[in-house]
Amino acid sequence: MDSFVIHGGRRLEGSIRVSGSKNASLPLLAAALLTDEPVTLRDVPDLADIRNMLGLLAELGCGRQSEPAPGGGVENPLTLRVTDPAKSHARYEIVRTMRASICTLGPMLAKRGQAQISMPGGCAIGDRPVDLHLRGLEALGAEVTLRGGDILAKTPPGGRLRGDTIFLGGPFGSTVLGTANVMSAATLAEGTTIIESAACEPEVVDLANLLTKMGARIFGAGSPRITIEGVERLGGADHAVIPDRIEAGTFMCAAAITNGSVTIENCPIDTLLAAVDRLAHAGVHVQTAPGADPLHATCRVTVDRVLRPIEITTQPHPGFPTDLQAQFMALLALADGNSVITERIFPERFLHVAELGRMGAHLFRAGPTVVVSGVKRLTGAPVMASDLRASASLVLAGLAAEGTTIVNRVYHLDRGYERLEQRLAPLGARIERVPESA
Repeated sequence: MDSFVIHGGRRLEGSIRVSGSKNASLPLLAAALLTDEPVTLRDVPDLADIRNMLGLLAELGCGRQSEPAPGGGVENPLTLRVTDPAKSHARYEIVRTMRASICTLGPMLAKRGQAQISMPGGCAIGDRPVDLHLRGLEALGAEVTLRGGDILAKTPPGGRLRGDTIFLGGPFGSTVLGTANVMSAATLAEGTTIIESAACEPEVVDLANLLTKMGARIFGAGSPRITIEGVERLGGADHAVIPDRIEAGTFMCAAAITNGSVTIENCPIDTLLAAVDRLAHAGVHVQTAPGADPLHATCRVTVDRVLRPIEITTQPHPGFPTDLQAQFMALLALADGNSVITERIFPERFLHVAELGRMGAHLFRAGPTVVVSGVKRLTGAPVMASDLRASASLVLAGLAAEGTTIVNRVYHLDRGYERLEQRLAPLGARIERVPESA
């Protein structure tokens, strides 16, 4: 396992480009299971989660039409095609590496009539979003059973799913991957499907755009009600993945926490309005070039001399994204006053609190809320990454801290950020990747 050694206190300046979205790419890749024709995706990021998904698809008989890039990377453009539709078992050995493996369930079931997928690690039927996936597919007529830790799903007699009206709301709101799974399956169902309380995230819209290019009839993506008119078959398509809004938001925080001036290219500013609003109230300015494409804009990020405290509550899109909560916590640790962050999507998503505290942040947690009492400076320290976005918050804190910060277990970070240390280096960051034992 690798670690980052970060020499902090350096102001970031320059330009950086946002990569394609990880969260959009995973269900887009799974959509290749819905057709026998080639599906070409552009700007797919080279990440651990993407490589794991490509490995899973290969086991499911859907492989790349070109050789993998040297070192096992992801070539762009990336073309996938089904060569063996008889393979329908997503084994635990691969599924356990990422929860997003579940998004292969709907496409496999709709196209092949059956699917067997290991339960994603850590999920439990009843109180986790996987329950919503299964509820939605059962509403389409699927027969779903559990056996030996696997989900087994079959289409009803006749071999085709049936359209229906489905409510996909859960205790913490809508489910992005659940919406993607049901929407993908419904494209080949007989009749019309209505998904009520659908996720409104841009990644769902991006998937709907690809499926539409493949011949699907989808209306209302990006709203709480999506209507899908089933078709008999889908074809191939060529599609560019949307930029990663979470990566863009992380870069904004990196500029702000180092009192920098950074130009962000290929920035999906239209998907980040809640985050940009909170940054503005904190004294961080995001200026967009006139006439820019709101999904591929060029933005300049600057910051006032003193950060102001703010309040944040995570919400489903278009509210403040839970995937930026940890990064904003690191930023607000240096604000002049007390900020309040409330987590409404994943109330236990605070594993970064203790690690930021090791660096001198003053954080006080009470249930789903953390009070961030700003300090004058952070101090470098050895810290442990616990998950993807927590990793990013520790890197941000290390960039601003006095002295040296060692972030252990950055394999979490590699799941969602492509060669982050190399991409931040031209901005002035001093980050070295080393073996953890070093």
